[in-house]
Amino acid sequence: MTVTIKDIARRAGVSSATVSRVLSEKPHVNDELRKRILAIMEELHYNPNRVARSLRVQRASIVGIIVSDIQNPFFTSLVRAVEDVANAHQYAIFLCNTDENVEKEKLYIDLMQAENVAGVIISPTREQDDPCLELLKTNIPLVVVDRRLAGAEVDTVLVDNVQGAFRLVDHLINDGHTRIGAILGVPTATTGRERYEGYLQALEAHHLPFQPELVRTDIPQEANGSRLAQELLDLPHPPTAFFIGNNLLTVGVLRAIHERNLRIPDDIALGAFDDLSWMSSVTPGLTVVAQPAYALGQTAAQLLLQRIADRTRPTQEVLLQTTTYIRQSCGFHLEGTPLSRGQSDEVFISKWITPLFSYHWEKLLPAPKEPI
Repeated sequence: MTVTIKDIARRAGVSSATVSRVLSEKPHVNDELRKRILAIMEELHYNPNRVARSLRVQRASIVGIIVSDIQNPFFTSLVRAVEDVANAHQYAIFLCNTDENVEKEKLYIDLMQAENVAGVIISPTREQDDPCLELLKTNIPLVVVDRRLAGAEVDTVLVDNVQGAFRLVDHLINDGHTRIGAILGVPTATTGRERYEGYLQALEAHHLPFQPELVRTDIPQEANGSRLAQELLDLPHPPTAFFIGNNLLTVGVLRAIHERNLRIPDDIALGAFDDLSWMSSVTPGLTVVAQPAYALGQTAAQLLLQRIADRTRPTQEVLLQTTTYIRQSCGFHLEGTPLSRGQSDEVFISKWITPLFSYHWEKLLPAPKEPI
């Protein structure tokens, strides 16, 4: 039976990436470990596949992209931008999806090292002690996108989550809402934490007390959004508005509202992060904070190419701004006057949404998906 790198790694008690670094004579493997791995190779009569190694060297023209959920349209747009820039410079992309699972992320990090990719763009699973820090110990260029990575000098491309969340919650408060439920991603990722900070800052700016029972966090998935919305709606004094931190959570929240036969904004108002194409076309249109997803990916890819060309240049942090689109879901009239709580949905349809774009919620809400 042919002996593989995995067999060597299993016998040595190390990762395949470590064995690959020994074979490629790369640094960051101590002498004692290197000698032990070489001894195991000799013992098992390991003969490297020269064709495979030749192909692996060619993979230096491949850029790795690791995102949390490719089903999220935000990441779809971001990845497309990376691909466009990479292809224009004769690079292909190698896409991996972590599902917010740190073990899965670690597996892909090891794979990126073993395959000798030219560089990696990653949206890390967590801010502290993320597996992608291992890449900084190697010679593989790294760019972090969408989320921060604590304690690391690394090129980073972000959006201003705090300011975007502040503007949206501030608008809901100006519409008369004082009990605003927040449904956000987990605080271990900086997107969830920073949007929570913007929520708190808006409450403080209006001298409103923080009510912890109105805040719910979880992994950004549709099923979680529905469950968290149901929890808030079940409170003895439920919120009059929702602030939602992610588009997948938003779809789940809309499902919960639909299942309860509640009307937006008459019974419950909402504002959310991310602007998908259908959000302006439904009745009522959704008030959102739009992120420049394509620009994020484009900027990240450009920084990575710069890092590949010059490993010694100073690291950069690029902060892009969000755009707030005020529509009817927050209970705000397009001409700038608050809507009365009893105003009917028909006003929106006849005055603001053309028949071409008048859809029912149920046509936009697919069957719920279970968390992965």
